[in-house]
Amino acid sequence: MEDSAESWEITGSQEHFSGRVISVRTDAVRMSDGSVAKRDYVVHPGAVAVLALDDDDRVLLIRQYRHPTRRLLWELPAGIRDVPGEPLVDCAARELAEEAAYRAGTWHTLVDLYTSPGMSDERIRVFLARDVTPLSDEENKFVREDEEIDMPAIWIPLGAAVEKALSGMIHNSPAVAGILAAYAASADGFKGLRPADAPEA
Repeated sequence: MEDSAESWEITGSQEHFSGRVISVRTDAVRMSDGSVAKRDYVVHPGAVAVLALDDDDRVLLIRQYRHPTRRLLWELPAGIRDVPGEPLVDCAARELAEEAAYRAGTWHTLVDLYTSPGMSDERIRVFLARDVTPLSDEENKFVREDEEIDMPAIWIPLGAAVEKALSGMIHNSPAVAGILAAYAASADGFKGLRPADAPEA
C-alpha cells in the first residue's frame, strides 16, 4: 500500500491571489462519475524541516510566532524551498544553520508529508540530523528578521517531546510528525531510514 500520483482532468482554472510565497486558485475538476466540482486550494513551493537529535537523544525545538494561528508554536527548524534546483538536504542544512546556528554530520530522510492536502499542495520533507555541533560566532552570520528576531531554542529529550505532542502541547504538524517518526525510527537505531537524497514519490 502506498500513495500514488494521479491527476484528474481540469476543465477550468482561475487564480484569485498571488503573493510572495503562495497563490490561491480554484480548479474545476472532473470527478470519477463525470461530474465537475470546484476545488479551492493554496499553491505552495514546499518546505523542509529538521529534527536535530543530539548525543543525549534530545530534540532541538525553536519557538516562533505564527500569525494565522495567533500562537507561539514550538517547531523544528524549517523553511520554504526557495532556491530553485537546490537539493532538499542542502536546504535543510541551511535552515538548521540560519534558524538554530547548528550543523549536522549525519543526515537521513525521516518522513515526507502533505501538511493539509484538502486545501494545499504544500509538501514537507522532514530530515533527521545527527552528530550536531554549534556554529561558531564567526560562522553564524545570518541576520534574523521579523518573527525570527525573538526565536528561542531548547533541547528536550525525545521521549518528553513525544509526551508533549500526544498531550496536545505541540501543534506544529512537521514537529509532531518528526517527533513521532524519530521515536519510532529509534527502535532499530534509525537503520530503516531512507538516505538524505532519497527521491520524493
